[in-house]
Amino acid sequence: MPSASVQAASRTVVRTTTSQLQLITLDTPTRVRQAIRLAQHHLIGLQKQDGHWCAELTVDSTLHSDWIFFMYWLGEVDFSRQSKLVKGILDRQLPDGGWNIYEGGPSEVNASVKAYFALKLAGIPPDEPVMRRAQANIMRLGGVPRMNTYNKMWLAMFGQFSWNYLPTIPVEMILFPNRFYFSIYDLSSWSRAMLVPLSIINHFRPTKYLPPEKHIHELFPYGTESDNFSLKQDPQLFTWRNFFLRWDYTLKLLEKLPWKPLRAHALKKAEEWIVERSGEGSDGLGAIFPGMVFSTIALKCLGYSDDHPIIQKIRRDLEGLDVEDPETGDLRIQPCLSPVWDTAITAVALAESGLPANSPELQKAAQWLLSKEIKDFRGDWKVKNPHPVASGWAFEYNNKYYPDVDDTAKVLLALRLIDWANEEEKKQLIDRATAWLLSFQCKDGGWAAFDKDVTKRWLEDVPFADHNAILDPTCSDITAKVIECLGKLGFARSHRAIRRAVEMLKRTQLRDGSWWGRWGVNYIYGTFQALRGLAAIGYDMNEDWIVRARDWLESCQNSDGGWGESCASYDDPALKGKGPSTASQTAWAIMGLVACGNPFRPSLQAGIRYLLDTQNADGSWSETQTTGTGFPRVFYLRYDMYRNNWPLMALGCYEQLRKKFPDDPYPRSGKNLQFEI
Repeated sequence: MPSASVQAASRTVVRTTTSQLQLITLDTPTRVRQAIRLAQHHLIGLQKQDGHWCAELTVDSTLHSDWIFFMYWLGEVDFSRQSKLVKGILDRQLPDGGWNIYEGGPSEVNASVKAYFALKLAGIPPDEPVMRRAQANIMRLGGVPRMNTYNKMWLAMFGQFSWNYLPTIPVEMILFPNRFYFSIYDLSSWSRAMLVPLSIINHFRPTKYLPPEKHIHELFPYGTESDNFSLKQDPQLFTWRNFFLRWDYTLKLLEKLPWKPLRAHALKKAEEWIVERSGEGSDGLGAIFPGMVFSTIALKCLGYSDDHPIIQKIRRDLEGLDVEDPETGDLRIQPCLSPVWDTAITAVALAESGLPANSPELQKAAQWLLSKEIKDFRGDWKVKNPHPVASGWAFEYNNKYYPDVDDTAKVLLALRLIDWANEEEKKQLIDRATAWLLSFQCKDGGWAAFDKDVTKRWLEDVPFADHNAILDPTCSDITAKVIECLGKLGFARSHRAIRRAVEMLKRTQLRDGSWWGRWGVNYIYGTFQALRGLAAIGYDMNEDWIVRARDWLESCQNSDGGWGESCASYDDPALKGKGPSTASQTAWAIMGLVACGNPFRPSLQAGIRYLLDTQNADGSWSETQTTGTGFPRVFYLRYDMYRNNWPLMALGCYEQLRKKFPDDPYPRSGKNLQFEI
């Protein structure tokens, strides 16, 4: 445990009336060092025995609903589990009767309909107050017709929505060769993990019919027989959407024909594709919840029994996503696990905050990360990027078909900071993985998450692409992280890959100086990553376009000194940079300002003050807001590790910068200092 003096120091309160932002006073360097030690101690205490970290990924109520659907479709209802899932859904109901998809967000139609239907399946009568409020809210949101394709398919599997109104997902697409204008590898990796099993489900249309009291006719604003629930065409005649809707109509006519010469072969290929990617070296298809659930249903449609080894393995993988609260008994479902990501960020935070490079904790982390290097050449990535050597990392424990750029860059940033017994081995690994990373640079100079040049925009108009993530385009946040990685590995600004990437950042910068963030919420995340990447390659941080980014970060600082941004900024850019302060987003903004090189800016000092004042006695920070992004506007994540590792990294970066400036070049006047110890 930290000493009593250290714990007391962490609770020190320093007040000043120097300015509206309450500039930090003379004791700050000591408080920063004490806060760093506390945070380091806390994170080291969370390290697993084998050297890695893995904290909970918290999401909305939709996975609770999906589990109830899954049990009822299988006909295997675990009533003890069901009661916990029902409690989880009810605990998340909003005062207006609906359910949201991120903390503090408004009711959302997909989450609300799924929650209502799951509760009804579980036996809660529709005349209960919770159900009446939910039904009224859902009707205000437009009801079942406003849901997206994937969620309507769940309803179709229970006879609550007609299969005829769902877009056709032809299983024959698995046969399209890569040289065609379209193949499944033109879709994002997470979309493939859903669409291949869904194409099998679409063929069999497996429907579990319910007794009348379980139906949800009351969630259709005009009833189920007085409207056409087909997707509506655009008013303009010639659009990609209208083209695909007409093609979908043609596919539906073809589905009625008894002769489908390629169907049996396509079903077999899709089956093999799923089984291969669900087996050894993978924690389920894509190691993500939807892929595992839909692949189980697809294989059951194909005749797989419950005791088949692959079905049993997928079920174990699914159950591995459970989190049971030992204090309350509550059950929470994670969409996937994040050990590589959590370990890499935490290792960087510890190293950059002063933990020695040869410390046992960092060396154990490095050894664990080494054990997770993916050198298997059979990953889906190779279709678009036939690089001769595989060397990357995935997000999860085991996901050999899907190493990704983001995790690989972060792991390299961590490994460079840790001493190894064999430095030659370290150099070889870093060179190998860096070459793999470079090979993913896309045509526009940026990097995407999983694949290279998966950017055919016309696919966004395919009828089943309404989950807002059918593609894997380049994004500024990942591109900036790769720039940071390359810069810290010694690449020069003049390197062609870096020059192209910087040009991509310039093109994607918004007029106010900010960048949109794809994988973190949102503009604060994108802007901090860009500034940190540019600083790592020695860019002149006083250039006008960079100063605009710094000024934008400062413009959205809250009066308490922190920063916050809601997921609502994905729906309405006018809300960018607005929201209650959070530890993780404040840390991101601080690191963006640190990258600009002046430790004495009032905004930066106020941000540091916020982190110091909000740190808990055990070295942690508290955070309930959602700051991670899955699919913008559709699915969000709260990484429980973010509230602790990012603030430590920010304090460490500030401390490193502060040591370069022994004196404040901008002396303050009119100080009116008060100290409370």
